[in-house]
This record gives sequence, structure tokens and C-alpha cells, in this order.
Amino acid sequence: MFYTIPTLLTWTRIIAIPLLAAVFYLPLDIQTCNALATVMFIVFALTDWLDGYLARKLNQTSSFGAFLDPVADKFLICSSLLVLVHLGRADVFVALIIIGREIAISALREWMAQIGALKSVAVHMLGKVKTTAQMIAIPFLLYDGSILGGVNTGYLGQYLIWIAAVLTVWSMVYYLQKAIPHIREKAE
Repeated sequence: MFYTIPTLLTWTRIIAIPLLAAVFYLPLDIQTCNALATVMFIVFALTDWLDGYLARKLNQTSSFGAFLDPVADKFLICSSLLVLVHLGRADVFVALIIIGREIAISALREWMAQIGALKSVAVHMLGKVKTTAQMIAIPFLLYDGSILGGVNTGYLGQYLIWIAAVLTVWSMVYYLQKAIPHIREKAE
């Protein structure tokens, strides 16, 4: 459970996240820092897919891994957003929406577990789409340069992160709608 290959990959992702922020403190030009941080983020994001794939392929799924994996995702996304806000590449409002949703839904899931209704807020495809949208937008913002003969990744990333923010709110509303009947039932 704790020392399986998939779980170790997830732990590696969590431990490596501060390195993403540290890149921007290296004595390198900003384009090099941007490229290095982008590659690091993409590698970290790919380990999210890889640890799940390996857990299923090696029959090493566990409740601990199921808990730790989304925590690693949240750390990766939230820490990257904080770096991007610090660099002036992401709007504080977007960061507040995304980080606030993560805190709210984590608290909601804990509450639902306490009242025996955790299945009502189980991970849904909309939540996975939200995470994917965030993980696609962030590398564009980290790179903040020109690709493919003139595509400005900063502008593209801004557009994509706002789409991710809308999906973030939508998924939060979805989970709240699933939880409200159980909340009302316990309140009566």
C-alpha cells in the first residue's frame, strides 16, 4: 500500500512540487526558467496518469493511493497557480476560484464521510475534466513564450485557465447539488 510503485510515484510528485517554484530562483534567464518549469510540470502531470495506470496494471490499487493521488493533483495545481500569480501570469481571481473550490470540496467530502454519505460526492467525470483542463492550461502559462510560429502561449494559457475556472465552478456546483439532499436529511 504505502511502498508500491504507483504510491511512490505519487509521493515523488508531491515532494518534487517545490522544485517547480525553485526554478524561478535559479540564476538563469527567464526563458530557460520558463522552459524548465514547463517540462517539469508536464512530467509531474504525466505521473498522475502513470501512477493510476500502474496501480491498475500491477493490481496495486489501494484506498491510501486513492486518497493520496488527488491530494498530489491539488498540490501540483495550487502551487503552480501561486507561482503563476507571483509571476503575474495568472489572475488572482482565477487562483482564488480554483484553490477555493479545492478547499471547499475537500471539506465537503470530509463532512459527507462523517455523515455516511461520501458516495454522494464521489469523483465524477466532470471533476476529472476540470483537473485535465487545469493541467493543460498551466504549462502554457508557465512557458509564456511563442510556439508553432507565433502562437503566444501566455494569451492561450489565459484563455484556457479561465475555461478551467468555469469548469471548476461547474464541478463544485455539481458536487454541492449531490450533497444538499444528504445535508438536509441530517439537518432535520
